[in-house]
Amino acid sequence: MSSIALHAAQRDELETIENLMQFYTYDFSQWLPLKLSEHGFFNVQPKPDYWRNPATHPFLIRVDDELAGFVTVDDDTHLPGARYNMGYLFVARRFRGQGVAKFVVSTLLSRFPGQWQIFHIDANQTARCFWTSVIPTLSPGGFTRHQHTIDGYPCTLYRFEVAPQPS
Repeated sequence: MSSIALHAAQRDELETIENLMQFYTYDFSQWLPLKLSEHGFFNVQPKPDYWRNPATHPFLIRVDDELAGFVTVDDDTHLPGARYNMGYLFVARRFRGQGVAKFVVSTLLSRFPGQWQIFHIDANQTARCFWTSVIPTLSPGGFTRHQHTIDGYPCTLYRFEVAPQPS
């Protein structure tokens, strides 16, 4: 059994996340018309304002002490009343299908109780399958599903509440 760890990224680790954004963007290029630059990179802009926002919480994902991805929680919500949003979730391909993402999401939900919004673009079948399988198990109080267009793309949004863990 693999050891999965979620580590709050420190300021000097944000460059690692920005490097991983190339792979995140590469995966998204399957569903969105994202183009490589002439230098062979996706035009991913640094996100200093995003990282400085006190509501943004970046994490690195490690499996057996090996870097395996990243995730962010932020307040960039599209549904009224939602407090938290899963900003980015990226698990490197060789770690997918092993329960890493479900562990990460479950861990974050327990760390940030309150009203959540999670969404995916509808064209991303992988995300659709993942979220439709885990949202019901991680939101025992129920959830609502909404259709919105975000940045010009049809998206499915889930809204639910996570109760604080008893101490």
